[in-house]
Amino acid sequence: MPNDRWEPALDQVLLLTMLLSRDTTESLARMGLTEARAHLVWELQAKGPCTQRVLASALHVTPRAITALVDSLVETGFVTREPCPADRRATLVTFTELGRTTGQALADGHRELARHLFAGLPAEAFDGFEGGLRHVVNQLRALLTEPGRGAP
Repeated sequence: MPNDRWEPALDQVLLLTMLLSRDTTESLARMGLTEARAHLVWELQAKGPCTQRVLASALHVTPRAITALVDSLVETGFVTREPCPADRRATLVTFTELGRTTGQALADGHRELARHLFAGLPAEAFDGFEGGLRHVVNQLRALLTEPGRGAP
């Protein structure tokens, strides 16, 4: 493939990331969430009640950062802290009803956006898009792990 098509393709990828970012930020704001708080809600939706240590590991943040995130979600009514039956020194982060419905809304919105974006693509075009996107993501991850570039 001639490389004179690569920069316009990258321009489209960058435009896609900007549009997705704007949509995500606006949608989360309507739900009363920031991106970081939504990430925690997403993980809790997938894992169920879990300790802050598990959440910190899943989000790749420090214990101090996860404490601040959980504190903010407790204050806004999305989660509670409860004693952990398996470890009396730990607490479980669990959804409130608001958190449960918000987590479900995030999952439903994700599914709906995927349907809107990809439903009109023929299977062969979708397979090519998915394969090409996987290749680009893997290339970017490899590039970001090169010395002096930072972690992905």
